[in-house]
Amino acid sequence: MALVNICDVTVLNNPTSFLKPFQFEITFECLEDLPEDLEWRIIYVGSAESMDHDQVLDTILVGPVPGGKHMFVFEADPPDVRKIPVDDIMGVTVVLLTCSYRSKEFIRVGYYVNNEYDDPELKENPPAEIQFQKLTRNILSSEVRVTRFTIPWHDTKGGEEDGEEKMEEDVAGTSETGIMPAPKISDEIQARITADLAYERAERERMTSKGPLTDPGNIYPDEMRHYHSEDSSSLCMP
Repeated sequence: MALVNICDVTVLNNPTSFLKPFQFEITFECLEDLPEDLEWRIIYVGSAESMDHDQVLDTILVGPVPGGKHMFVFEADPPDVRKIPVDDIMGVTVVLLTCSYRSKEFIRVGYYVNNEYDDPELKENPPAEIQFQKLTRNILSSEVRVTRFTIPWHDTKGGEEDGEEKMEEDVAGTSETGIMPAPKISDEIQARITADLAYERAERERMTSKGPLTDPGNIYPDEMRHYHSEDSSSLCMP
């Protein structure tokens, strides 16, 4: 059983300029005192084609953490546009909020991000060179995907750890098939790239890079637990 649950994530200052910081208000619960730090990261997926363009926007250590509920605001600078392929700057991508304990990631919260011009004229006739000061970033907070990993939280006698890593996935706002529908932003963006493909490709690469999960193909387990809630922003699950 996980000793830490994320109860809620509120996206602050959204939508906003592409050049402004990311801000997440995070509420989490510890079921018992944790003697070591929790490591939180914000990762911007620069391209669905390769993890080489991922950017860790910021990393913070929180701890030691006593049992109970806690809240903090995690702020990170926007991505370095020089590290993003030009063709991937505009449109839909993903931002990930992750947390690890003892260097093992146990939860990942993913959001779709849409970058586009607000000005109708710029939308209709985009300039050859992207005008970042006029670009708007919109995090689709209603479309959240939570991936959980079972990790060893304690060291057992003899230094052996108390379990193996496994993965399960929770999806808020999904269809009955478990596939997150592409956000209805604009026909132009959906024609360019579907958010599902972008997310799934990036997610599959992350999963395979972590080694074996619960299926021999290192892609996804056969059984994924999906949850549906009246309040899709709530991340605490039984």
